[in-house]
Amino acid sequence: MTIIQFLQQQLEQEGNTTRRMLQRIPDDKLDWQPHEKSMTIKRLASHIAELPTWIGMVLHTDELDFENNPYQPVDITSTAQLLEFFEKNLAEGKAQLVGAKEEVLDKIWTLRSGANIFSAEPKVAVMRMALSQIIHHRAQLGVYLRLLDVPIPGSYGPSADENNF
Repeated sequence: MTIIQFLQQQLEQEGNTTRRMLQRIPDDKLDWQPHEKSMTIKRLASHIAELPTWIGMVLHTDELDFENNPYQPVDITSTAQLLEFFEKNLAEGKAQLVGAKEEVLDKIWTLRSGANIFSAEPKVAVMRMALSQIIHHRAQLGVYLRLLDVPIPGSYGPSADENNF
């Protein structure tokens, strides 16, 4: 299995799990946040939904400079709109991997804000980080949903709410 094939497999699997989690978000709780320092569900879920776009960005650029590209989150107003946004971005991420070349994965990709460099790593490591970010933030979302007493779907096996043991 090539690295590209592995990334395709991982994106497919994590996409399926992420979809199940995003589907559980109640429309009337999008502005809810568990703590004043926490993101709202809308902000967190939108970030999760946009992360597959990092695949193409990393493959086709050598850096992201926040100073020259200020972050502008998408304003999601419903779970249906969130899922549509996620599906579009997931399809884009998958399509980017179809034509990807293994030899670009070793090139260094830099995350910065002007002169302040946050990281400079091989592109393959940045794509792994993007997948890890999906997983990490999806787990955060699971805590939010648990606090709202919304049943949690399983990720890597059944959840306590699925009672399939």
